[in-house]
Amino acid sequence: MDISSTNQRRMRSGAVALGGMGLLAATLVACGSSDEPDRRCASRSTLDHLNSKECKTGGTGAYYYGGHVSKGKVSGGSFDKSAVTRGGIGGHSSSSGG
Repeated sequence: MDISSTNQRRMRSGAVALGGMGLLAATLVACGSSDEPDRRCASRSTLDHLNSKECKTGGTGAYYYGGHVSKGKVSGGSFDKSAVTRGGIGGHSSSSGG
């Protein structure tokens, strides 16, 4: 084995690693730049946080937008997607005191 083939192999593996990092970065930016609010699956009646498969066709759950999960319950959001705005990376939320 000569030195040039070893160097080429090393460069190829480095290019693959760098390419993978670029793909990961692009994916994270794409996910963070969406205007869609966060969503999770929950029970409308009990507000229990459910497995996402419960929000698929025939499941017992519904998508809950925004808010957060605490002690297995959703709160601070809405089942009405249009009632919440996206927060987090690249987004903003505001509230007014009174």
